[in-house]
Amino acid sequence: MLNTREGNMAIPSSTSHPEPSVSGAHSEEMSAPDLQHVWSPYCQMKTAPVPAKVVGTAGVRLRLDDGRELIDGLASWWSACHGYNHPHLLEAMKAQLSTMPHVMFGGTQHEPATKLAGRLARLLPGSLDHVFFCDSGSVAVEVAMKMAIQFYRNRGDRKRHRFLAFHHAYHGDTTGAMSLCDPERSMHHMFAGGLLPQLHADLPHTTDCARKLAEMVSRHHADLAGVFIEPLVQGAGGMRFHDPEVLGRVAEICSDHDVLLIADELATGFGRTGSMFAVEQANVIPDIICLGKALSAGAIGFAATVANDRVYEAFWSDDPSHALMHGPTFMANPLACAAANASLDLFEQEDRLSQVATIESQLRVALAPAMEFDRVVDVRVKGAIGVIQVDQLDHVDWLRQRFIEEGVWLRPFGDCIYTTPPLTINEKELGHVTQAMCDITREWSLLKR
Repeated sequence: MLNTREGNMAIPSSTSHPEPSVSGAHSEEMSAPDLQHVWSPYCQMKTAPVPAKVVGTAGVRLRLDDGRELIDGLASWWSACHGYNHPHLLEAMKAQLSTMPHVMFGGTQHEPATKLAGRLARLLPGSLDHVFFCDSGSVAVEVAMKMAIQFYRNRGDRKRHRFLAFHHAYHGDTTGAMSLCDPERSMHHMFAGGLLPQLHADLPHTTDCARKLAEMVSRHHADLAGVFIEPLVQGAGGMRFHDPEVLGRVAEICSDHDVLLIADELATGFGRTGSMFAVEQANVIPDIICLGKALSAGAIGFAATVANDRVYEAFWSDDPSHALMHGPTFMANPLACAAANASLDLFEQEDRLSQVATIESQLRVALAPAMEFDRVVDVRVKGAIGVIQVDQLDHVDWLRQRFIEEGVWLRPFGDCIYTTPPLTINEKELGHVTQAMCDITREWSLLKR
């Protein structure tokens, strides 16, 4: 993220919507039973507003404890692709829950996992056929890093241990994943000196950038195990888009220098950009792909790291030291596998990709007027992602409260007011979200800095 330290700047009393009266995390309002013990993500607990209390979900809506309903314009951080409480998803999970909610995956197997692995292998392009199940997106990235390093070591090359990622990249919050994030612009810059040193470069938007990237990879290829990229959309690093040709250039450079290409599709996978996986739009097949978020339709934490034949074969050996030594406790959790299988059923039965195309068209038209507002520097849309980029995002708590007042759940961050709605959102619901985005951005642009 460009700036996730979410500010709490005062709003001038002259505005039509004065700053909401919200209390800090350790106020009386937060001292309700047990809430005072909760440590929330991405916020300063001393000054953060009281978080909204959600008591139920249905369709694309969150229900608050005071009876209000909010249209979720974020699909719970990209994950609730089919909305909430879809009957098919709930039925599959209830059936699995009554049979076997969990069993360790070390030395055992079960049908929900083997079925899901086969379906993912058939769905993914090329020979991405070997599925390692994880329990979170950040862990999927960590596993990909370990796979890449050990791939070369199993082949006798122990020098390759570093990775290249791109400026504005965001790959997760665990230690290895943090090292891949932009070292200067992301929230992880505060951990400088405590992370593995990696390489970072500009995405090759131009021929000159591609030349510089190729030179960097050539210079460091002897110790470079892989290149990480968020295909087509850099999410938490600023909702930045790039063309399929850019991804193609990266893939070509990796191939030229025998460096593994690793696609982080935790956010972009499962229809978000208009195709089932973003790499398809560039006709690129990575060596390793990371999946999560919408993998289980936002119903339960789950992720996977999938390798192609070439990578997997380096681990296929009589030598025990060539095995991948990783195994999350909740790896291949049967309940999560059941959710993921049900989610894939829905992609097959309900034509989500057509819905994404409809969402994209509506977002383009509905958000276009925001380009005329003061302080707006760009409006962009890709699939079911709509972004209003501003010069500098201030009055963040005021913005978030205004969206709640208008019946919409959005969380502007960095320099973006954006939406990544459930793929099942209808025209009227999406219109409510986009109207709120435009109206509130206009109000915000008139506030004193």
